[in-house]
Amino acid sequence: MSRSKDSKRRPRGARDILLTGFPSFMPHRMLRTIFTNEPDSFVRLLVRPDFIDRATRRLEAMGADPDRYQILSGDVVSLDLGLSGTEYLELLANVTDIYHIASIWYLGASKREIQRVNVEGARNIVDAALEMEHLKRLNHYSTAFVAGQRSGVIMEDELDEGQSFRNAYERTKYEAELIMRQAMDLIPVSIYRPSIVVGDSQTGEIDRMAGPYFLMNLIVQMPESFPILMPGKGDKPLNLVPADYVCEAMHRISLQDDSIGKTFHLCDTNPLSARKVFELIAHTAGKRPPVGHLPYSLTKWAMKIPYVEKFTRGPRQFAEDFNHLTIYNSINAVDALKGDLRCPPFPSYAENLVAFIKTTGMDFDVELPTAEELLG
Repeated sequence: MSRSKDSKRRPRGARDILLTGFPSFMPHRMLRTIFTNEPDSFVRLLVRPDFIDRATRRLEAMGADPDRYQILSGDVVSLDLGLSGTEYLELLANVTDIYHIASIWYLGASKREIQRVNVEGARNIVDAALEMEHLKRLNHYSTAFVAGQRSGVIMEDELDEGQSFRNAYERTKYEAELIMRQAMDLIPVSIYRPSIVVGDSQTGEIDRMAGPYFLMNLIVQMPESFPILMPGKGDKPLNLVPADYVCEAMHRISLQDDSIGKTFHLCDTNPLSARKVFELIAHTAGKRPPVGHLPYSLTKWAMKIPYVEKFTRGPRQFAEDFNHLTIYNSINAVDALKGDLRCPPFPSYAENLVAFIKTTGMDFDVELPTAEELLG
């Protein structure tokens, strides 16, 4: 199988990349990182047919050079990734690197849909990778929460420790990692596990209201006189990482030959406690900090109070982290990044997160996106 003419015109050594999950937030950020750091790379974007228009608009807004990318109408859950025979064969003949980011994280999705995208999608990507003639790396975007309800220190090389899971997202991402690990003997795979991803450290930009953003938004938007109780003591670490750090770290590590076959925790090595995080948010926003705490057993009930409920729709499992002691050991990531890139400390970018929430008027009156829209 010969390489395409477009591939031959690109500079020697330039990467031919398959990126899944576009135009969602993290794949979008990953594309920007690739374009910024690699002037000669070519990116094939696997985009669901119903997202083609949105993907096109996002690329135009980025000012992306049309010669640097190709939109492929397909789907990770479909046979041959939903591509035509010609498209699929061209993919197999030319792709050198994969960034598989497509997944469903929204817990309002059906378990079946989460299973299809997160697990069957990972299996289909591996099947394609096994046939690629020039594959140098399959980079799999996972999550630190494959650890499920484990507590204590979690090592990067640990996965199956008999843990239970709090939701379908954690369980299916765990199953996807199993698939990737089983393929490591046959293809070059690297796995990345970010902790709780928040907005860009420079701009605060985010497009999902999940996890700690429920409480952040309450603090920022509520009247100063309104007392907010912490959902639990909040004395355990709340490990947050900005989106730009995650993408930059993934990109740098993916270019290193000695990172093949390894897993990397992309986490804050010195996280603040949950209470400190939200006290800092309140101070930055000029609002009253959370007072006291609400036992977690009452938190679910409190979230159903009519006025409060509109600020807490969607996933609520983040509250469990307030009372769950988990420490993600990041020795592989720290060693790979060699001190050249570090997760910025939360106090250094908290103001940017607050400013973005204020500027965009993030509230929960807006309709939540459907499960199918929350890929990546």
